[in-house]
Amino acid sequence: MPMLDVYVPDGALQPDAEAALLNRITEILIRSEGFDPADPVTRSVSWLWLHRPAGVYVGGEPADSPRYKVVPSVPEGQLDEHQRARVIAEVTEAILDAENGAWPRDAGRIWVFPTEIPEGHWGGRGRVTPLAAILTRLTGDDTERARTLARARIATTRAEHARLP
Repeated sequence: MPMLDVYVPDGALQPDAEAALLNRITEILIRSEGFDPADPVTRSVSWLWLHRPAGVYVGGEPADSPRYKVVPSVPEGQLDEHQRARVIAEVTEAILDAENGAWPRDAGRIWVFPTEIPEGHWGGRGRVTPLAAILTRLTGDDTERARTLARARIATTRAEHARLP
């Protein structure tokens, strides 16, 4: 259930390449969370906001080539360290592919910041939505199985964060 903020400078990509890129990024996140990108229920809760920065500056000067920022937000427990690394790599490659050689193939122009929303802070439909409720909706599993899976995922994520320097 990703929520994506994607910053693409106006004119950086051809319109058809941009549309394909936004779909590809959405599918990368859905797959990384362990769901089927073709599932209509999963797609219906996977939202992407396209932002058009008025300008992008590097060191106080206008950038000489497009710079991109992608901020995927997911509920805590949905991405482990390997999945986050894969999201960063795949999104970066997707953007470079979408440029289709119009700019130097330089991954240094792309920043991806996977963000976890702590359990109890994912809000929608006017209320807090815990990971267990999200998993129940997306997997169709019974509530108890979804609760068990959610607790395990959140515990794994928290243990991973406790190990990081």
